[in-house]
Amino acid sequence: MDFRVIVVVAPLAIAAGWAFFNIGSAAIAQLQRYTGQDS
Repeated sequence: MDFRVIVVVAPLAIAAGWAFFNIGSAAIAQLQRYTGQDS
């Protein structure tokens, strides 16, 4: 496997994971507010 592929894909994977983490945590918080489950 070419090392350049890892150099290109790794930052994209990190960015996608970070975005998913931020959006997911906000969505869960909003869902808990909507359902009235404040914790």
